[in-house]
Amino acid sequence: MNSSAPNAAQIEDLLARYPAVAALPAAMRESVLAEHAVALQVPGGTLLFSEGQPCQGFPMVLKGEVRVARGAPNGRSLELYRVQHGELCVASTSCLFGHAVLAAHGVSTEPCELILLDPQGFAQWTADEGFRRYVFGIFADRIAELMALAEAVAFQRLDQRLAGALLGHGAVLQTTHQQLADELGTVREIVTRLLKRFEREGCLLLGRERIEILDAAALRALAGGQA
Repeated sequence: MNSSAPNAAQIEDLLARYPAVAALPAAMRESVLAEHAVALQVPGGTLLFSEGQPCQGFPMVLKGEVRVARGAPNGRSLELYRVQHGELCVASTSCLFGHAVLAAHGVSTEPCELILLDPQGFAQWTADEGFRRYVFGIFADRIAELMALAEAVAFQRLDQRLAGALLGHGAVLQTTHQQLADELGTVREIVTRLLKRFEREGCLLLGRERIEILDAAALRALAGGQA
């Protein structure tokens, strides 16, 4: 993990991806970026923050993606959401607002570039009404997504959830059975069994770290609860 003070190009990228930051009073924005911000460059698979630990700051993604998940003592995890450029991390935000420890962990899924505000810098920016309103708006959107996830886990069958997870990524997915299991909060063996069932039914074709969708309509019907 490489860290440094944000350079001019990174700040320009930040303002383009986060309009609420660009809308801050210039003096407030520049002083916080100079005194309370660090730029991070991390490879894929880097653990950025851990459950039960204090939040080190407020991350803003410039490039790449961060997977945020909740772990269990048995080693399994349930993906909560992913953060891409221009988006915010609810786990970090709630931790900073509530002065509590983190309730989830975050891992980069690919090489990432981020700007991290320390807690003091975050507090200064959220004193601005416009920025605070922006943060709470994103927070509300994420909470709605998490409620939908909780509903799916509680009430949908796993085959429905897997069918839904396979859709929306094009005709070919480059992924592993373990990655799908992590996303759904289950174990690889169950995902493999369901994928083989889908293959027998003619919905997809399995390869090495590759899934080709053959019948998206059938998967869409299953994801919607139709037999």
